[in-house]
Amino acid sequence: MQLSNADNLRLNVLLAQPLKAIRINESSMTVHALTDKGEAKVVLNPTVNDDQYLRWVRELLSIKITGSPGGYPVYIKTWTRMGHADNTLKHMLLLGEPEAVIAVVYSPSVSHEIGVRAWWANPTIEVARRLMTYPDVVAGELGKELAEFLMEFLPFEECQVNAVDMVRVCLQGELISSQQKKELWTRAKRRNPYYVGFLHSDPQQIPINKKASNDHPPLKKQLQTLLDNNNPYAHAFCYALSEEGQIWLQTLKNALKKPVDQDVVISLFSAIKQFFDLPFPEKRGAHSIEIALQRTEFYSKISDQHSDALNALLTVLEPQYLEKFSALMLLAQFGENTLTPVFSGNESVGKVMRKRLNPLTEPLLAKTDILMS
Repeated sequence: MQLSNADNLRLNVLLAQPLKAIRINESSMTVHALTDKGEAKVVLNPTVNDDQYLRWVRELLSIKITGSPGGYPVYIKTWTRMGHADNTLKHMLLLGEPEAVIAVVYSPSVSHEIGVRAWWANPTIEVARRLMTYPDVVAGELGKELAEFLMEFLPFEECQVNAVDMVRVCLQGELISSQQKKELWTRAKRRNPYYVGFLHSDPQQIPINKKASNDHPPLKKQLQTLLDNNNPYAHAFCYALSEEGQIWLQTLKNALKKPVDQDVVISLFSAIKQFFDLPFPEKRGAHSIEIALQRTEFYSKISDQHSDALNALLTVLEPQYLEKFSALMLLAQFGENTLTPVFSGNESVGKVMRKRLNPLTEPLLAKTDILMS
């Protein structure tokens, strides 16, 4: 490592003070540091080609921060064994390595302060999307900044499933305005993945009006005791027929019209599983539509093989509600694993994919209509 004397001195002076994060602008050959007083920088004067010189700079950073010249790849092996997560995340943001920042934002938990530092160190769409999965970040000032950033770049996102995720994370809390939500909904008519993003959000974030089913008030009254006892089947049934449930079901119908690729469809079916969230054996959905249809009939009749919660609902459920309950039980079994027989061994998209999906989407739409009738 043969940094110029001037660069070596200035970098050591920089590293001698408390730092929050470091990033390297390779095009301008500048090391930027985030401190308590603001930003500091060192403009480099390479003595060899830029790539080699930047490797030397990162070696110096790594030696000062981790004690190893190997940088991020070596440090990560140590980091995974340490268990001092908070302290280690702070260290990794001082390495000047974009991949180290990515590793930080994919950690099990990230505080708002770490999020601010990571965003400063590597302000990219991937970092923004990931940071928006952490409650502390969403609740803090950074949350709105990230939402604004993602909303700006959303129209240019070419990966459809990434667009789903960007819509989903921006629809948390009050990060974007009511007008922006309406604009997203309008754009969804031309970009189907936006509907899937809405499916992953709270139905209260969906800017349409739907009345609760006429069956909702009497059914809720009939099942009130079960609802008070947190019966999951009673809760799911009443919620599906409520105003919010009807809004979500309408969004589901919209999303099923023209899904664009397999990743978006997988995300859609994952949203279905998440919405109903009933305690079936498979956590990611029945393994085929045939299995789901068979079980729907079985789940609609009292049996000693059922859970107490399901039998309790079936015992008090009046016959006129059984068709809707059966429709719900079919929808609730859908999940990403239900797509395996359809997508296995092919990479179809567009019209070809939608044709292959018909055995799933046709009963799905039919049961959705029953719940909305």
